[in-house]
Amino acid sequence: MFKKYFITGLLIWVPLVITVWVLGVLIATLEGFVPGFLSAESLFGVDIPGFRFLLVILVVLLTGVFAANLLGRTMLDQWEKLLGRIPLVRSIYNSVKQVSDTVLAPNGQAFRQAVLVQYPRHGSWTIAFLTGIPSGEVATHLPGDHVSVYVPTTPNPTSGFFLMMPRAEVVDLHMSVDSALKYVVSMGVVAPPPPVVPEQPIEIPTAPGVRQRGEDAP
Repeated sequence: MFKKYFITGLLIWVPLVITVWVLGVLIATLEGFVPGFLSAESLFGVDIPGFRFLLVILVVLLTGVFAANLLGRTMLDQWEKLLGRIPLVRSIYNSVKQVSDTVLAPNGQAFRQAVLVQYPRHGSWTIAFLTGIPSGEVATHLPGDHVSVYVPTTPNPTSGFFLMMPRAEVVDLHMSVDSALKYVVSMGVVAPPPPVVPEQPIEIPTAPGVRQRGEDAP
């Protein structure tokens, strides 16, 4: 009985503690980008917890508003061209920008669909996410129809493996991407509900000569 109650308590507290810890690390990291002279204590003489974090959020929001207009877009393009002329910075910036555009773009979706693939060996199945189709030089070396999939690790789905697999070996799943991520993070404990099969309408036989509703008279 003690073991049962203890495990139940852990199941409640562990996700909460980890969530608070992750948020704390995120806030501390963002606040580290704010110079000390912009802290609440330097500006107002009073220490306000979370002030620098709110300042970062405000700067990001104002940057988005500025970049949404024509002048901001033009200046941003010039800034990207300037960074593109610096060899080392260019490679790092372009790689990070491509990933961020894929993951964070409002009109894009990093994971398009949850699928089932055989990995790491034949007969061993795991959940993966469809990310697109191979293109460029890589596509010319792949025989037949292939798709690009991302196989996440558990319980941390932010790391994983990128694979290009034959389309015929990928099984589409009806579950949502969010449900599949929960399934992976929980190590298979939180299983998504089975797909709902739509019920077929029941046809009611009618007597000869009797018209059904909606039918026109001859």
